[in-house]
Parts: sequence; C-alpha cells; structure tokens
Amino acid sequence: MSQKIKIMILGGVRENGKNMYAVQVDDEIFILDAGLKYPDNSLLGIDVVIPDLDFFKDYGDKVAGIFLTHGHADAIGALPYILRNYDIPVFGSKLTIELAKIAVQHENRHRKNDLFHVIDADTEIDFKNASVSFFKTTHSLPDSLGIDVSTKEGEIVYTGDFKFDPSAKKGYKTDFVRLSEISQKGVLALLSDSTNAEAVFPNDQQTAIENYILNTFKNHKGRIIAASKASNIIRVQEIFQAAAKTGRHVYLTGKDLGKIVYTAMKLGYLDVPKGLLVHSKDLKKIPDEELVILETGRMGEPLKSLQKMAMNRHRMIKIKKGDLVFIATTPSHSVETMVAQTSDMIYRAGGTVKQLGIDKHTSGHATGRDLQLLIDTMKPKYLIPAIGEYRLLEIHKNLAVEAGMNPKDIYLTKNGDALELQKGRFYLTNPVPGEDTMIDGSGVGDVGNIVLRDREVLSDDGIFIAAVTIDRKKKKIISNPIVSTRGFVYIKANHDLMDGAVEAVKTAIDNNFAHKKFDWTELKQDVRNDVEKYLYKQTGRRPVVLPVVMEVNQNRHRAMVKRNEAKRENENKAPYNKENKRTDRRRSLQHKNIRVNKEAQKND
Repeated sequence: MSQKIKIMILGGVRENGKNMYAVQVDDEIFILDAGLKYPDNSLLGIDVVIPDLDFFKDYGDKVAGIFLTHGHADAIGALPYILRNYDIPVFGSKLTIELAKIAVQHENRHRKNDLFHVIDADTEIDFKNASVSFFKTTHSLPDSLGIDVSTKEGEIVYTGDFKFDPSAKKGYKTDFVRLSEISQKGVLALLSDSTNAEAVFPNDQQTAIENYILNTFKNHKGRIIAASKASNIIRVQEIFQAAAKTGRHVYLTGKDLGKIVYTAMKLGYLDVPKGLLVHSKDLKKIPDEELVILETGRMGEPLKSLQKMAMNRHRMIKIKKGDLVFIATTPSHSVETMVAQTSDMIYRAGGTVKQLGIDKHTSGHATGRDLQLLIDTMKPKYLIPAIGEYRLLEIHKNLAVEAGMNPKDIYLTKNGDALELQKGRFYLTNPVPGEDTMIDGSGVGDVGNIVLRDREVLSDDGIFIAAVTIDRKKKKIISNPIVSTRGFVYIKANHDLMDGAVEAVKTAIDNNFAHKKFDWTELKQDVRNDVEKYLYKQTGRRPVVLPVVMEVNQNRHRAMVKRNEAKRENENKAPYNKENKRTDRRRSLQHKNIRVNKEAQKND
C-alpha cells in the first residue's frame, strides 16, 4: 500500500534565511531546520523574523522531531520560540546541538535540555512510517549534515547549506560515497540549496583563503579589527592561525562570540594556541601591531558593531587612525548597502577597510557547477530548489534543465505551499501556514502588518496629539484644546499652524454637538478627520492624529462638593461621649502645663 507523502514549505524560499521545511509520511511529520532571518529596513523595529508558528498549532501533535543541518541562525534561530510551547525532540550533530542550546537558553534560561539529541553521519533513526539518516556536507561549520528521509516511495533528500571543496579539512569534507549510496536507493525528491546559484566563478579552495588572511595580517603594521559571523567557525579558526603566525594576540568582543568560541574549543572544533586570547584588562598593555580584535556583534552580525566603533559608541573599542578593519565574511546581497555605509564611517574615523569577498570568491554555498554535480550524482526524480530568493530558485531550475532534468519535474514553490504525492507525481494541495512571525523584544507575533504600517507612517510624518476637555451634558468645551507633536513640525517655529489646529479641534467638536447625537467614537473620528484635513492642506503631510477627549460634568462636581461639606458638618455635630470628654481633659491639662512653664520661666 502506497504512503501518503507531503512536502511542506514553511520558510526559506523567495527570501534570504528562515529555512524550515517539513516532510509528512502518513501521520508523521519531520521538520527540517528551524531558522530565522534578519529584517530589512522596511520592518521597522523588528528584531528577527521566524516561520509561522501556527503550523505547530495545527500539526504539532504529528511532529516526530526537528532535524538540524548545522548551527547557523538561518537553521536554528526559530528553535527558542518553537520550544517555548511545544516539547518536540531536536536532532543534530554535537556542535549543532550545543549552538542550539545556547540559542534556546538565550531566550529561555529555564528550558531543559532533555529534548536535544546528538547524532552523527552514521546515525539512522527508525520511526513508525519512515527512517531518517544523515550525510556529511561541506559548509563554514564543522560537522554540517544533509538529511535523508527514507520512505517506501523513495528517498527525500534535504541538503541544507552546502558546497563542494576537495581541499576541505577533516570535519568539513563531503561524503560522496554516502551520496552515491542514497542515489542507488532512488531519490524521489531533492530539496537543494540555491543561495549561490548565480555564482559564475568557482569558490576558492580553503588553502587559498588561509594564505590570503595570513598575508593580510603580515602586511599591516597596526591594529587589526577582524569582523566575522560568530558561528563561522572555519573563518574564526583561520583568523586565530594567522594571528598566531604573525605574533599577535586576539581579543574577543561580545558575549555571543565568546560562548560560541569557547563551546567550539571545548568540543575540539577550534585549535587555539595557549596565550593567544587576551582579556579586556590586558588591551592597554599590548602594542597595536600585536593585536587582533575579533568582532561579531549582537547575534553574530558584525556590521552594526563596526558602525558603533566608528562613531565612538562601542563600549570597548574605538576605530582610530592606522586601524585595518578586515571584513572576513562575504556579506549577502541584501546588506551590500549597509557594508558600503559602514566602510564610509570607518574611513571617516581614520581606519581602512579590506573585504575578503572582494578579493576572493568564497562562500559556504554551492555554485552553479556544484548544483549540477549534485543533480548528476543524486539523479532525483523531482527537484525542489530551496534556500534562496526567487531569482536564485529560477537560476537553479535552469541549471537543472541544463543538467538533463525535465522542467516539469522541477517545482518552484513559495512559503506555505504543500506538495502531495499522487499517482507518482507531486501536486499542489491545501496550503499550510507560511506567513512571517515577527519578533519585537519579548513579543512573538504581536506585531503585524497594521502595526508596521503605523510605524511607517510615524517614521514618515510623525504624530500630532490634540487633547481637549468637554462637558457633554452642556455640550461645550471646558478648556482650550492643547496640541502637541513629535516628528512633525518644530512647534516654536509654527505657532500659526498650531493655533489653526486648535481652532480645527474646536470646530469639529462644536459641529458634532450641534448636528449629532453624542457618541465618543464619532466625536473622536470627527476631530481626527478635521485635523488631518487641516494639517494636510497647510503642510502636504499626513501625521498620525491622536485625539484625546476627556469629560467633566460641572453639576456632578458641585453635587460632590455639597456631599463633602455635609459630611464634615455631620462630623462636627457628633454626640458628646466619654471619649470626647477624656480628649478635652487632656487638652486642658496640656494648656495648663504650658501656662505653668511660662510662669516658671518669668520667675527664673
């Protein structure tokens, strides 16, 4: 009997990051990666974006586990938010699991670690309807793995982030023998990395990158600030090696980098010579020509920290004349503008900039040739390009056609798509939750499109506040409206505009009282509309108008005053009792003592 198989795209296509895919075999669901992405400039105030957590509300009882390919944020970043509410087992290599624990504990310190399970490339896990196994891949982290979900209908293979590099060192090598073994079983569907599909030139070999970094360190006589992602372990190792060979010490900035580096050292993935790392207290003792500052910034993103250094806002480091800022990772296309702005700030501060990505072709992702080689090795029946923006998925499809695949067997998907196997082919079926969940501070998903639209308006034209007190029974304004603004105009230079706005508020309230039955919502809406029209007519701008209407009732106020006066009179007329008598006697004695004391003072 054939199995019910669905492949669900939860995140990671037509975007950069936020990788999460799901394979359903009968009533079991296997989640492949659970990542986040960093927001672009349009997501004002948003910290990170993760996949739609409503998927787990709908299908959480069917999820057998979350399987991780590597420890970068685009593969593990959503775990802290998923594991807040769902006890789902998590599987990954030793380093990947340790990095996942750091990420989860950063958001939830009380989260227990009993959900995490360490596996390796030789592990095979049997479930009720399918088995899950793994294979070694080459990426910028050691022990990165691809995932194979084995079903009766064939193998479903997910590569995660990968590339091919014959010169890769131990812990980074791709297991081509294992790929061939999976291919012989028959690959039903291949979900393959598309991030670097448009690369024309092959990636430089790792030995060439090591020599380039070493020469950079040798040829600079001053202080070096190396900027890298915290989780790019291979780049961190190359910086350590170059520093040791050129007689330099390394200072680590940021808690994220420290945790990741010391974790990798403890597990044996980083080789750090004794005495190489120094503490902040030793910085003043070390000459500039003997110092490398390794900077990653919050959540491993170095660019914002470099900007703070250039503007003298960093808590530890200030860029000065003679510094070399070495950007040791290849930035994605989405942050190229930010890289240019950061470089400009560094030069203004007196430093110089050198980018590894300009001089060398280096990436942790497969080039077009690598993708074609993988297709030729795996011989998949169907290809689902994954992990990349739309143009990259399209390029990946074209590369697959060049490699001999039928275009009808290649599926370009979007987040929320669900492909179901029916009669030997995949067809689109009912969609699954695939929207973005935005994280702002500790809030998860409480910022949506409406809030973002309001933030955009506030950032464009500011806010205008009009406060007024009314007596609705007498239908009149008690006090003159007070108007204020932020981010709209400078009040002291625009008295006429503000006075006109006050009159617009008065007119709106008077018209409402005269022509409408009193309703709070309608009154505020009338004030908002009239003030918006007035401000737009005068300035051509549309700030957010916030009317604050307060109520006071004069009759009720007078009645309250009368009640308080009557209460005081009643208290004064209270019946004379023994307690009153004792109190009066004490007071009389006090006065008598005072008189006696005064007479004594006179006699003295």
